[in-house]
Amino acid sequence: MLRIVDTRTGHLVEIPSVSRHVLSVCVHPPVGDAGIGMTDVRVLLVGDVLARTAELHGLESRTFLTTPDLSHERARELERAMSALGVHPPLTAGARHTNGTPCAAADVHVHAYGSAARDAGDGVRVEVGRVGPVAGEGGDPDRARLLAPGPLDAAAPEGTDPLAVRMLLLGHAYRAPVTVTGTALEEARRTLGRWRQMVADWAQEPSRPVPADVLRHAHAVLADDLGVPAVLDALVAVAARADVPAGARFETFALLDRVLGLDLAREVGHQRPAAT
Repeated sequence: MLRIVDTRTGHLVEIPSVSRHVLSVCVHPPVGDAGIGMTDVRVLLVGDVLARTAELHGLESRTFLTTPDLSHERARELERAMSALGVHPPLTAGARHTNGTPCAAADVHVHAYGSAARDAGDGVRVEVGRVGPVAGEGGDPDRARLLAPGPLDAAAPEGTDPLAVRMLLLGHAYRAPVTVTGTALEEARRTLGRWRQMVADWAQEPSRPVPADVLRHAHAVLADDLGVPAVLDALVAVAARADVPAGARFETFALLDRVLGLDLAREVGHQRPAAT
């Protein structure tokens, strides 16, 4: 059972709301004339993680995307942003008017704070906190450019793995506003690199089951209002536990990366030879 806070009531509700095995999610990024901003990216990311969480819990998920009428250039920016941040592409994309579209019957509508999906159909409303000023950027921070030649430039300087941006955003509760700073991004980049190297090292050891207590905790926090920051904390704890074999650490990180989408197994098979 998955539960998430419905913005309209402030109460946790079960999704899907009836005994079905398919979760339908409609994502409403507030794309404006100035292009794709960090808040747009975060809305897409929350929709992606919600769908991944449903799948981890044995549900089928279907994600739909609504946008204003985008120019070809803006549509390509959106596609590049989703690809760079590991967001699974939606099944369909269409105009914001949802009557008669799959979004009209969606179980969940994901939208940014202050930009309610006014023309959405029934379903739970999930409000995503906005992303604050990007360090060193002036003007409207929500329109900060993000992946050359599209929307990831300011948040991910040249040479920075865009998945570090994903990790930074996942470290905050989805409803809370986030301020992106160079220090926070660098910390996320370093942590991501360290975890990938550890996963690659653990992969060389015999496989072991994911510890039952870790699995129960991860399922519980994800099912209770999408507690992704608690999952990241759990991985930190597992990496430090002497009672968890290397093979079990590998399986734990690999399993939970199905939700996190951080490509934690990227370095498997690419380890440097040990010094002699």
